[in-house]
Amino acid sequence: MPIRPALPGDAAAIAAILMPVIRAGETYALDPAMSEEAALAYWLAGDRTTFVAEEAGAILGTYYIRANQAGGGDHVANAGYMTAAAARGKGVARAMALHSFDQARAQGFSAMQFNFVVASNEAAVHLWTALGFATVGRVPGAFRHPGLGMVDALVMHRPL
Repeated sequence: MPIRPALPGDAAAIAAILMPVIRAGETYALDPAMSEEAALAYWLAGDRTTFVAEEAGAILGTYYIRANQAGGGDHVANAGYMTAAAARGKGVARAMALHSFDQARAQGFSAMQFNFVVASNEAAVHLWTALGFATVGRVPGAFRHPGLGMVDALVMHRPL
């Protein structure tokens, strides 16, 4: 599956992936009422590199990579991933994850850390664990899930 840097012309396709996930409010600690403009500004911000996964000209997923922290923590990458609803379960997230590890190494990162993986997001927790991430922390009740109430958030880490 081809994965490439996002281009300005990809904004509408990226927004079509982001907005349903943000509106659902089940997996990202972003305001479900966030505007499309604000969502794109967040996902395409200058402090990160954003990529898209496409097949037959259709964008099926997107991810960004950035430094997890500044200064003394800037050797650890952070990333966010979203897959189009119609493409879930087809290996898109896995392909983006593997691509992101290579990109992170190429950018000089030595590890990757996810600061806030919603514990009820079983598909993500399963994928990250399968790809070598360890849960190094658990924040009890850190996420207000719209259907499940308060759920834990995980801190996950993987050397690159």
